[in-house]
This record gives sequence, C-alpha cells and structure tokens, in this order.
Amino acid sequence: MKLEKVKIGIIGQGYVGLPLAIEFGKKHPTLGFDINKNRIDQLKKGVDHTNEASSKQLLNSEFLSFSSNINDINDCNIYIVTVPTPIDEFKTPDLKPLRAASQMLGEILKKGDIVIYESTVYPGCTEEVCVPILEESSNLIFNTDFYCGYSPERIVPGDKINTLTTIKKVTSGSTPEIATFVDDLYSSIITAGTFKAASMKVAEASKAIENAQRDVNISFVNELALIFDRVGVDTQDVLDAAGTKWNFLKYKPGLVGGHCISVDPYYLAYKAENLGYHPEVILSGRRVNDNMSTFVANKMIKLLIKAGKQIMGSKILILGVTFKENCPDIRNSKVADVYHELKEFGLEVEAYDYEADSKEVKQEYGIQLLDEIKDTYDGILLAVSHKKFSTINIESIKQDAKSIVYDLKGFLPRNQVDARL
Repeated sequence: MKLEKVKIGIIGQGYVGLPLAIEFGKKHPTLGFDINKNRIDQLKKGVDHTNEASSKQLLNSEFLSFSSNINDINDCNIYIVTVPTPIDEFKTPDLKPLRAASQMLGEILKKGDIVIYESTVYPGCTEEVCVPILEESSNLIFNTDFYCGYSPERIVPGDKINTLTTIKKVTSGSTPEIATFVDDLYSSIITAGTFKAASMKVAEASKAIENAQRDVNISFVNELALIFDRVGVDTQDVLDAAGTKWNFLKYKPGLVGGHCISVDPYYLAYKAENLGYHPEVILSGRRVNDNMSTFVANKMIKLLIKAGKQIMGSKILILGVTFKENCPDIRNSKVADVYHELKEFGLEVEAYDYEADSKEVKQEYGIQLLDEIKDTYDGILLAVSHKKFSTINIESIKQDAKSIVYDLKGFLPRNQVDARL
C-alpha cells in the first residue's frame, strides 16, 4: 500500500484519537469515528469539550470528517484504535473496550487492511487478544489477508507545548514491511520523528514502562512526604535543597490519578504475574500512591483539630477535582477519594473547579461542583494548581483566623498556607 492511497479511520475521538484525526486529516482522507453520537455532533460543530483542539484546528483539517455510523468507515484501509484501556475494581486490565473495537473492525475488515493499536496494553496483548478477535470476526488470516501495527500514544492532556507532533513516536508492525509502512505513515505527521521498535511486543512494553517508571519515582517522593510529615519538616523545602545537585530527579509529591500513570503499572504487573513473577517495586509504588488520598484526608483532620476546630460540621472547600492542572480531564481523579474520605469524618465538603464539567463530575463521582465560591470555610484544600486559582483571595473565603489552608501542590504563596504536602 502506498501512502497516497490510504484512507484512515480513527476509532475513538477522545484525548488521543482527536489530535490524531486532526493531524492525519491535514495530509490524508481521515474519518474520526466514535460510538458517542453527542461527541461527534459537537466535533462537527467545531466544539471539543476536552479543550485539546480549538474550532480553528478542527476546521483547518482539510481532509477530516466525523461519524458515529460504522458504515461510514467501511471503505477505510487503515484503522487506528484509540479506545480506553482502564482497570477493573480488582485492579486488573479491563479490555472490554478494546475487545469491542476489535470485534467491530473485524466485521468490516477487508484484505490488505491494516489495524494499528494505540491504546495502552501489556506486552503481547495485540497479538494474544486483538488479533484472534479480528481473525474470527473477519474470517481473514493475520499477516496474509490483513496486518497489524502498534504505536503507543504519548499525549499529555492539557499540555500545549509537548503535543502529538512534537513528541517522538514509537512505531511497529506485524511484519518488517508493515513496520516500515506504519513508520512512514506516522512520519508524515510527526515533526519530532519516529522510532521503529523491534516488534509490536517491544513497542507495547515501552509504553508500559514509561508510566511505571514515573509512577515509581512519584511514589518515592510521596513516601518521603509521609516520612517528613512525621519528622516535622516541609517536604518541598527538602526537595528544593536536594535539587541543587545536578543529578537529583526533581519529582514532587501528590495525588496520582489520570488515565495512564495510575493505571498502566497494573497492566505490566498483570502480565508479569501471569508469567509467574510477582513485581515488587512496581506494586509497592502503586500501594504508596493509592494510599495518598487517605493520608491527605487524615492530615486535613489533624490540621483542623490542631487549629481548635470542631470536626463534625466543619465546612471544607476543595479547590480542583481534575487529575491534573489546567485541563478538564477527571479520569481516575484521586481528589474524589479525598472528598468522600472527608465526608465520612462528618465534614461538610464542597468542591470548586472551573475546568471540570459539572455533569461529568456528578455522574462519575457523585460530587456536585459549586458554580462559584460564595461561602467561607473552616478549611481550604488546594488539590489542583489551576492557573486561575492564583487569583482567588484566600483570606476572604476563610471562616475566621483559625481556618486552615492545606496546599497539596506548593502553589499558593507560602505565607497563605498552614501546611504543604
């Protein structure tokens, strides 16, 4: 297949799929597909609620169209799958969206078609899980009638500097020839260049360890925060001092949520355990990070008690519920865990986040966001460092002189806070 002959169907139009559709749509006929009709209707109007793309970007992608009708992608010859790969309540891979997408594509797959997966998976998943579904539902033979590729997504939601085209792309294919084609395809849009991995399994593994490494590093400074809280020193003061050495890695403590860092390590651990190895470091890091919400809630209670506040009925304001700053993404937000933990102590807890979609937050976490801050509070917890939070007059929303401010991000001026994580 030649690049000038491709017609691309991108399955899933979320944080990963939409930027891909926009960039490919500048060069090749591209159809952005999503089963969510409301999402497609919005995109057709030039509206992206994730804030990853502007109306101008959507309209400037000359060869891009959108649809929620499976029949509209029948004539595509390249399919790129960008569906979510979450974990279930037992912290094991939930491959239902990936299986469903593979089943759907298998029913329309034709000879010569290529299916490229971008969804984060464990090493071997594409060939062990997706390919058999494609073969069974299409009655075609893998690497004879159709082919596969894997190119892990590296998009960071909310990051307007390190975008899709400026991050080097890892690519791979099910045969050497397909690997070269997939690499050439992505090279047509990625200005930072590409890296052709030795195999699809290698490409899958590379993605899993990117986020597992970051998770472990964050868990280390989170554990330091737990230790230094007992020592009685400010963790960020210690990190600032240690960071003066050139080879010190400058990670900060915090709540670890989102669609990647708090999920992907479990995929790698799942595969390892299936092969008879119990990963120690990866899972210990996960335990530390998963328990930070409880630590934060307990610390808030201790600060209120120390200030002489009565716990039952005290009013608390949480600033920010998204999993990171300056974006509306609420996936796997650990702030919600803090909210519910504080409620269990008998506190009256409210939350404000101008970035997040109120309906989504209510549906996902049962939290009704404030439209604006009108009240005063016994305690203020800054959980997310959204840019506009710097303009809030913290003193004006404190109930009295004993009200406490707990800053998890080291974002507010030091003289305005009682404690930092």
